[in-house]
Amino acid sequence: MLFNVNIDHVATLRQARGGIEPSVLDAALIVERCKCDAITVHLREDRRHIQDEDLFTIKKNVNIPINLEMALSEEIIEIALKLKPQQITIVPERREELTTEGGFDILKYFDKATSMLSVFKGTGISLSLFIDPDVDQITASKSAGVDIIEIHTGEYSNSSTTDTINFELDRIRKGAILGKEIGLQVAAGHGLNYTNIASIMNISEIEELNIGHSIISRSIFVGLEQAILEMKKLVEV
Repeated sequence: MLFNVNIDHVATLRQARGGIEPSVLDAALIVERCKCDAITVHLREDRRHIQDEDLFTIKKNVNIPINLEMALSEEIIEIALKLKPQQITIVPERREELTTEGGFDILKYFDKATSMLSVFKGTGISLSLFIDPDVDQITASKSAGVDIIEIHTGEYSNSSTTDTINFELDRIRKGAILGKEIGLQVAAGHGLNYTNIASIMNISEIEELNIGHSIISRSIFVGLEQAILEMKKLVEV
């Protein structure tokens, strides 16, 4: 299981004061020191947390892969082509949302997505789509030519009743199985924490996890390195 740590909210805290602390680079170096598989960062169009300079500073100073989450924006695509991260993950983006609210709708934006993603062909950058665990979305993702689907686990993570949790978990499991069957790598992420991760770990088709907010939240009390290692221990079980 690949374990990627999202450090967006280190930048969120920094941007709250508009200064230089806490350092996003220091966070990235800690992720590397903990021997995680990749650093995940989301360069939003409104630059609410991660800044352009953060990306290139991390790329220059850290030796583990970068998974760049991004909207299908010409501006962000140009930056991604200059950065050359090991992976890009296309996510939906609305300026007024607090956090990503759902998966990218590849059915609705299929032509636009395939056209814009074509610029990455031949670059060696792995292409991923962050999508809901829906049969049609998964099969359309395969047709779009991406390498990876990241299943949106937000509905599962936000569920509070046993029936709803089990329903959402079953959707994720079926989506992961389908993705694997049609030749896609399967990742998962959004809202995963130290408690709800156990059930996701039971889905063998999921090969990669992207986890951020719960780790950064935990780090306030125990430090970032300890928070990462606690999650890493759960992921490696």
